[in-house]
Amino acid sequence: MADAASPNIQPNLLALREQIDALDRELLELLNRRAGLALAVGDLKKKEGSVVFRPEREAQVIDGLKSANPGPLGTDSVAPIWREIMSACRALETPTRVAYLGPAGTFSEEAALGFFGSSIVRVLCASIDEVFAMTSAGAADFGVVPVENSNEGVVARSLDILLTTPLFIIGETSLFVRQNLLRKENTLDGIEVVCAHPQALAQCHGWLSNHLPHAERRPASSNAEGARQAALNPKMAAIASVRAGSEYGLHVVAPAIQDDPHNRTRFAIVTDPHRHPAPKASGHDCTSLIVSVTNRPGAVHDMLVPLKKHGVSMTRFESRPARSGQWEYYFYIDLQGHPDEPQVSTALKELRDACAFFKVLGTYPLDVH
Repeated sequence: MADAASPNIQPNLLALREQIDALDRELLELLNRRAGLALAVGDLKKKEGSVVFRPEREAQVIDGLKSANPGPLGTDSVAPIWREIMSACRALETPTRVAYLGPAGTFSEEAALGFFGSSIVRVLCASIDEVFAMTSAGAADFGVVPVENSNEGVVARSLDILLTTPLFIIGETSLFVRQNLLRKENTLDGIEVVCAHPQALAQCHGWLSNHLPHAERRPASSNAEGARQAALNPKMAAIASVRAGSEYGLHVVAPAIQDDPHNRTRFAIVTDPHRHPAPKASGHDCTSLIVSVTNRPGAVHDMLVPLKKHGVSMTRFESRPARSGQWEYYFYIDLQGHPDEPQVSTALKELRDACAFFKVLGTYPLDVH
């Protein structure tokens, strides 16, 4: 194939490539100037004792750039590009340690890299419990945990731990989940076992019933762990991401086998409130709560009255048994807005007065795509 120095290359193409090369050098110079400013900001933050990572600031930067984008660069491309730029600049100030469900190649890893960028110290954990434990102990600055899937509903273990953990939520991210059948051999023939996280097996129930009705469905701690096992057993297949397939040298035997093509998982970013302050209002915020009420007629209705009274929208309402043996429940609620906003502050105060149990899980910027 002819390269840029070939005499056969079209002069117009060569001229365009030279312009691109010149712009790339300009971009590199500008990025280094930005990195220098980031280092100066980092020095000031150290003197003030303030934190390096401010999710509301990064959300505002990305929102502003998306609004100002004239094209032809797609607006959807702005967030991932600038997250990587900010991640690289942040890493110059201090390494950001992020815990998530491993091994390498999980959707949790994809969510962590999408939120923080790739310039992080990766702390891979064997379970959701370990993500919370490592973050609580200070072995990680932040943890990334799945909290909800558009098909299977809430991730019960994450919600149960959020009830008692000292950690709080400072961000969220969500991603489309594309489940792929992975295997050492590039064929469906001879598959005896399909290994994956129980939620992935449930998300692909219809496809598995139609195409591999006799294969054992074996649960694993994560999809990537299933891929790791499939790499060791030629009779086993895994359900996991393309990233996991590349990590463990597996073929994508069947792509996108999830029953719902719009399958999406939401992740919460958690940290220790003693080491990281709550995000300030960004203009597009969510406040997450856990509450419970006394078991009496009309108690749930009374609990929701302050929200309607002050015009605060509720975007999520989930119930979980309190395990008290008294048929009591905890309610997990997401509200639009930030406690710094007067109507939200007033509604939360009245809501607290109406509840037997009240815990703010966190207030954070909504996911920036």
